[in-house]
Amino acid sequence: MKNERNEHEAIQQMLLNMKVQIWEAERTQCWPEWKEFDYTVSYNKLYFILDGEGWVKIGDEELYPVPGQLILMPARTKQSYSVISGRPYLKYWSHFSATVGDSDVFSWLNVPYSYDLTDNAEMPLLFQQLVDAHRTRSIAARLKEKSVMLDILSRVFDQQQPQIHADKMEDMSRLHTVQQFIKNHLHEEITLEQMAGTLHLHPNYFIKYFKRHFGITPQKYLSLKRMEQAKLMLRTTPLSIKEIADATGFESANYFSKTFRKEVGYSPSEYRNNI
Repeated sequence: MKNERNEHEAIQQMLLNMKVQIWEAERTQCWPEWKEFDYTVSYNKLYFILDGEGWVKIGDEELYPVPGQLILMPARTKQSYSVISGRPYLKYWSHFSATVGDSDVFSWLNVPYSYDLTDNAEMPLLFQQLVDAHRTRSIAARLKEKSVMLDILSRVFDQQQPQIHADKMEDMSRLHTVQQFIKNHLHEEITLEQMAGTLHLHPNYFIKYFKRHFGITPQKYLSLKRMEQAKLMLRTTPLSIKEIADATGFESANYFSKTFRKEVGYSPSEYRNNI
């Protein structure tokens, strides 16, 4: 149970810092010659099938998607596809990246390749919004396409929660060691050297290692965790501002208040009163 909770927390932290970029998004009628075998690409792919027939192979898994199914093809995974009749697919599709630091999210997450969304009437509308936003050359459209992709992925993950790949469990365990050290010592001054020491790494290498997997520096992560704990205590306890500052590792109530206002937009007292 504890390992499941640790894994859940690690996935949440990963998705919290995930960056999404849309490379292509279209609605396409495939041609009868639609096929390619045993290739890999550096981006992730989504197919949402509207009509027709076809065959897809991802790794060692062969699929025959039907209308209403969504297919997720992770980056750097061997793929093949082809028509199987005179009725090739009509489909929405997108090429996109989803990264945390230097890592692709799906290199960490073990997810199904196929999702039955035949009862989800909103999915075709979401893909059309994605296509429309991608075709539009405006600043607002760049934000829109990202938000729509996140909406699509949230529905996919809501249907079946992702898990950590078995070959990433050791890294996850190492990162959890750091997270647990920070959680247990949040009320103290925590140095970069102390955090690096939990994994027996040189501080310079530790910064790169941490950022590669979490997308932020360990110092930024520590600051975020201090703010999370401070907000929780302001919402749920009657402790004074000074007591909360002490409990979250700040050298003084004044410094805590300045940092809190900078990060949250309110002073601690204003935050508590508003809540």
